[in-house]
Amino acid sequence: MLVATALVMIMTPGLAFFYGGLVSKNNVLTIMMQSYVSMGVTTILWVTVGYSLCFSGGAGGIIGNLDLMFLKGIGIDELYPGLDIPVLLFVVYQMMFAVITPALITGAFAGRITFKAYLIFLVAWQLFVYFPFVHMIWGGGLLFEWGVLDFAGGIVVHALAGMAALASVMYVGSRKNEDESVHNVPFVALGAALLWFGWFGFNAGSALDVGGIAVLAFINTQIAAAFAAITWLLIAWHRDEKPSFVEMLIGMIAGLATITPAAGFVSPHSAMIIGVAAGTVCYFAVVYRKQKGWDDALDVWGVHGVGGALGIVLLGVLADKSINSAGSDGLMNGNSEFFMVQLGGLALACVWAFVFTYGMLWGIDKVTPVRVSEETNLDEALHGESAYTE
Repeated sequence: MLVATALVMIMTPGLAFFYGGLVSKNNVLTIMMQSYVSMGVTTILWVTVGYSLCFSGGAGGIIGNLDLMFLKGIGIDELYPGLDIPVLLFVVYQMMFAVITPALITGAFAGRITFKAYLIFLVAWQLFVYFPFVHMIWGGGLLFEWGVLDFAGGIVVHALAGMAALASVMYVGSRKNEDESVHNVPFVALGAALLWFGWFGFNAGSALDVGGIAVLAFINTQIAAAFAAITWLLIAWHRDEKPSFVEMLIGMIAGLATITPAAGFVSPHSAMIIGVAAGTVCYFAVVYRKQKGWDDALDVWGVHGVGGALGIVLLGVLADKSINSAGSDGLMNGNSEFFMVQLGGLALACVWAFVFTYGMLWGIDKVTPVRVSEETNLDEALHGESAYTE
């Protein structure tokens, strides 16, 4: 679990490189810093109130209480109930999920948001969107009692971030120059490698134990990523007439996001289906986004939002209790009730994330401008630094 925690931690710098390579050379540091600063701010927020709000009290409710704020009363040898790991290890493992989730959203307002507004957004979004859904699904809250399953964050991480990204695009608006090209493909490849590597901790680590379920989640992660990457590559190759490295890497991320909620609840054969579905559905979600003119610069909605939602839906179809007795049977195994529960939980999450994010940005705008006044060189304008010396 210590290794899995470290793997999830490395995903945030990986995301910084992935996003940094996809934006223009004048906005590299701006977007990379938004990922890295979450590692600091979210850690502070998590150990003060976040962990307590997510995993303390509030059974069947929307949010927990503050009984464990500042980690008070947690002994270094205390084991988490029902698990053979220390409570503090569970705290830091879950912390890494909290670090990366808001960082995912930054791709939607690349080149458009002020740093001060982002810092306020980072704190407010976790308090009012992320923490409630962690509690409701993983902390014994409302959706847990409904029977919603989410192995490693299809709703909690990807659907929430994706819908928040869509709301951000709707509120902040488009960039003045939407045709900024990928400036550093090796950065994108490095970031994708770190994300894929870290995702084994993200998914297999969510078993919270060394055993068959962890291994199942591990191999399902690899299978879905590979099937999605090659599916996306082939579709893009057919449409664009050249096999694009960047397109393949984006497809791989879509596969990883889509398998996340189902990794420990479905068979490897189902993971193959999920991978192909991810590579197809998420690709055409991105095509649709472009047709609608939504300037989701790094396709957070199309890859993470649609991918996470698709994974939740396919879990409702393909879940197999013979694979994991702690799971459920899906629609293919005759359980339509579980399928409907998954749809209900997903719908609530999507509406909540979109509405709260849009309202939050409106509120932040009343305090400090959300959108930058000049977009040409945010690295110099906001931070007084440049990624490259001319």
